[in-house]
Amino acid sequence: MAKKGIPEWLNSSLWSSSPPPPPIDDRLLRNPPATSVTPPIVERPPLSPSPSAISTAPAPPLPARPPSKSEINDLQNGTGNDGAGIDSPAAASSVEDVSRKAQVVAELSKKVIDLKELRKIASQGLPDDAGIRSLVWKLLLGYLSPDRSLWSSELAKKRSQYKQFKEELLMNPSEVTRKMDKSKGGDSNDPKIESPGALSRSEITHEDHPLSLGTTSLWNNFFKDTEVLEQIDRDVMRTHPDMHFFSGDSAVAKANQDALKNVLTIFAKLNPGIRYVQGMNEILAPIYYIFKNDPDKGNAAFAESDAFFCFVELMSGFRDNFCQQLDNSVVGIRYTITRLSLLLKHHDEELWRHLEVTTKINPQFYAFRWITLLLTQEFNFVESLHIWDTLLSDPEGPQETLLRICCAMLILLRRRLLAGDFTSNLKLLQNYPPSNISHMLYVADKLRSK
Repeated sequence: MAKKGIPEWLNSSLWSSSPPPPPIDDRLLRNPPATSVTPPIVERPPLSPSPSAISTAPAPPLPARPPSKSEINDLQNGTGNDGAGIDSPAAASSVEDVSRKAQVVAELSKKVIDLKELRKIASQGLPDDAGIRSLVWKLLLGYLSPDRSLWSSELAKKRSQYKQFKEELLMNPSEVTRKMDKSKGGDSNDPKIESPGALSRSEITHEDHPLSLGTTSLWNNFFKDTEVLEQIDRDVMRTHPDMHFFSGDSAVAKANQDALKNVLTIFAKLNPGIRYVQGMNEILAPIYYIFKNDPDKGNAAFAESDAFFCFVELMSGFRDNFCQQLDNSVVGIRYTITRLSLLLKHHDEELWRHLEVTTKINPQFYAFRWITLLLTQEFNFVESLHIWDTLLSDPEGPQETLLRICCAMLILLRRRLLAGDFTSNLKLLQNYPPSNISHMLYVADKLRSK
């Protein structure tokens, strides 16, 4: 008999039966949960956890080399070089991945890519090798046109534009002044010039003076940015401390940190209404990682500029969640969390009532981080990439998909949540247990409005 208030498809024994003991999670071994849970008391909870609270996940393997034409043919024909048949255990376990890879490669090889078909394929997850995810994400985010013939000119234009942003927005006022003086054809032999590129005392205007408080003063604006730049620096330094790609003293890690800082700083300066908000680094990190590990060295060299434009595009759909002035509006984060609550009530009223009426758990206590950081802190890095494949590929937009996934996360824990009280349930939701990501995305898709 179906449970009252729950759709028929939710009565499947697949998740209504008693769950097996959860696997040991490295995060809990390193950071065991406290014996009691105190709900956040700040109106706007912090977006990023402290370094010790960030889940430890192994760094994903670097993408392999691009497949050769013969390998692509093998993929498209469903055969491999080792001669193993699809009935062998190893082939049977990976035949779905091979098939999906073949479909993606075939779609990307077209002169004009069918975005509708590409979204359909990508929604099930993308293969990790051959730079496929790098290219597909650029297409899904609108950075690249479906017409392959336009890629060269589009990339050249965007990369040149980003270079200009760096030159104009990352300079301190002294460098700006020197550049302006040089553009005017200043003569380094002019006795009025104390040193090459430097203005003499008499030529420094009031607005160019470091102590000027004028609204158009380069120095005044520069000092106002200092607090934001310090926040960016702190957040970037603690981005995925478990991954050598982002963390450590190696030249590679430092170069990647500098790239993240550049992108976030330029974004903040170009968007004065929102600037930088803690947690944006967690959204940028997966994009930059994927682009930097593109096996095409030419693309990898421009990972920073490509990541900037794709980050801007992704943020266009989520920026209102970061704007504190909009928190109580119909586009703000509180309303978004309310929509998640209503979505859960619509699909599983019994669970909704237990969480919000019986145990009185405010969904903001757990969903704020889920939504603002696009689930990057609830799952390990590799799983997050799989989730993002689905987020970016949904034609309804990532916001709607994200809410369905969050709702699915609650439903898949319904037996444990219905048996729990305020303390145990809040612990569970703030430290989401390891899950089958493919199954979670399947349930999320079932929540789609018909």
